[in-house]
Amino acid sequence: MHLKRNPSRGFALMEALVSVVILSVAALGYAALQLRGLSANSSAAWRSKATVLAYEAADRVRANLPGATAGLYNNLITPTATSACTLITVCSTAQMAARDFAQWRTTVLGALPSGSGVICLDSTADDGTAAAPACDGVGSQIAIKVFWTERGTASRFVNVVRP
Repeated sequence: MHLKRNPSRGFALMEALVSVVILSVAALGYAALQLRGLSANSSAAWRSKATVLAYEAADRVRANLPGATAGLYNNLITPTATSACTLITVCSTAQMAARDFAQWRTTVLGALPSGSGVICLDSTADDGTAAAPACDGVGSQIAIKVFWTERGTASRFVNVVRP
């Protein structure tokens, strides 16, 4: 009696193994894509917060136009003690500028990781770091610079105001 060999024996098992490998690679690719998407979304959220904070500072500068025109927003790097201006006690334009900056800087510190910000006169606004904001005091534009650190990388957003 002659036994006939079946050459396709074990073929289904091999197909199943290849399918499992392909599905595993696809699942890993999908997981990596999700992680990258979450990272980009986080970065976009921080940038959005920085943008809102920079525009809030610009609104504060525009609301105190006499103070901006007098140069009171030209070099706000470090917050100073604010006066006790209230609805009853009227602030001077200098007190309002100092108070605006101190309140805004506190908000930036709380809203962004390692957040800080400066408001200054600068002819080349899109430069500087949190440690050295590079405000040259030249020109006619007030630069609002917001700095934060995201996953070990320093980030910056700059808004320019021309009062």
